[in-house]
Amino acid sequence: MKKINFLSLTAAIFLMISCSRYLDEKSDSSLATPETLEDNQAMLDRYYVLGINATSGEICADDIYVSDVDFNTMPTEPQKRLYTWQPDHVSLASGNDWENCFAKINIFNTVLYNIDHYQISNADNLKGQALVFRAASYLEAAQIWCLAYDQQSASTRKGLPLRLDPDLNIPSVRSSLQQTYDHILSDLHTAVSLLPVNQIAVSRPSKVTALGYLTRAYLYMGDYENALKYGREALLNYNTLMDYNSLNAAASYPFKEMNEEVLLPTSMAYSPFLTSSKAKVDPDLFQSYHSDDLRKTLFFRILPTEEVLFKGNYSGSSGRMTCIATDELYLSVAEAYAQLNKVQEGMEVLNQLLIKRWKAGTFIPFTATTRDEAVALIRKERRKELLFRGLRWADVKRYNREGANIILSKTVNGETFLLPPNDLRYAIAIPEDIIGMTGMPQNDR
Repeated sequence: MKKINFLSLTAAIFLMISCSRYLDEKSDSSLATPETLEDNQAMLDRYYVLGINATSGEICADDIYVSDVDFNTMPTEPQKRLYTWQPDHVSLASGNDWENCFAKINIFNTVLYNIDHYQISNADNLKGQALVFRAASYLEAAQIWCLAYDQQSASTRKGLPLRLDPDLNIPSVRSSLQQTYDHILSDLHTAVSLLPVNQIAVSRPSKVTALGYLTRAYLYMGDYENALKYGREALLNYNTLMDYNSLNAAASYPFKEMNEEVLLPTSMAYSPFLTSSKAKVDPDLFQSYHSDDLRKTLFFRILPTEEVLFKGNYSGSSGRMTCIATDELYLSVAEAYAQLNKVQEGMEVLNQLLIKRWKAGTFIPFTATTRDEAVALIRKERRKELLFRGLRWADVKRYNREGANIILSKTVNGETFLLPPNDLRYAIAIPEDIIGMTGMPQNDR
């Protein structure tokens, strides 16, 4: 096959995305598969297409709410059902999170296939990038369509269909949750061995990025020893934090795009529930910030109605970022230390982050005397720091797995909706048309 030019490559990518909607739909991917290192790298470099992540978890979580007026004018019934934790029919007919997730995975699989099939030389870096992207997509998907990982039950709980080949004719079969996480970890460990510590562009996953996702995965699994191991290794390679004292709280959006904390600049897809004018922040959460905590003015703006909106996106705009960043690594390492009863070490790491968040000269280091006290403090700061990063839904699931007993509640038009701890609806329903087409089992209800 002759080398295709960039415009043809662009068309090929969008063709693959549109053709990947149904996992078992027939397609001849070979018609759009570049065979050179440069062309395959160009496929992965389209981060503003491939770096768009799901919204379902953020809509379901408890950090935001929408007013009754805004809820009643939302254009799609499925997202209304998603917001109120209905058991089924919570996905858009097209362009939904499942479709977008597996369309991206198909592209990553295509790149990995091309490397082997065309025997592309000097492709370790490229292969590592594709593995990180695929693992990150599966890790996010597991938080949406699977229950929380529990080592005691993971081998019997439903996981995801592990699509490892670009051939769309291969039937989709759900793996176990253990198999899903094993695959995620395998991709990331392999990527760590292939990638350079730094890349020429932040949009390309690096070794630090892979270590960051390993840290996140092990934290979700409750494997705190490995979360600590890989989080520390990531921070040994890159640990830069912004000093929030240098930022302008009066700016509409105080943070610049691809700032020095961002390891991989992924973003949320658009949802009317998450727009900068409609997604209101829980007032109790806003009040939990100390007056000397600079995040209170950098992250939020207050409406005349006293409702609170979020402006602290790391995108430099109203776009919501799901980026993995160094601040998350500090919090993950701190929590892992605390969970392993290394309380002093955990608080030291937490304080290294927080001193960069408070008004200069006002921060008094946090202290804790017990493991439980330290974990509670760190988790409180995790929620305050990582707002609108797409992480809260997964965090609530894992906290409840460990007995936190968090009951989510939303009130819409005078009706209260509750989501009890460890409810089966924490595994969001897979789109019904996908279930009908593939024959895969739906999530239990």
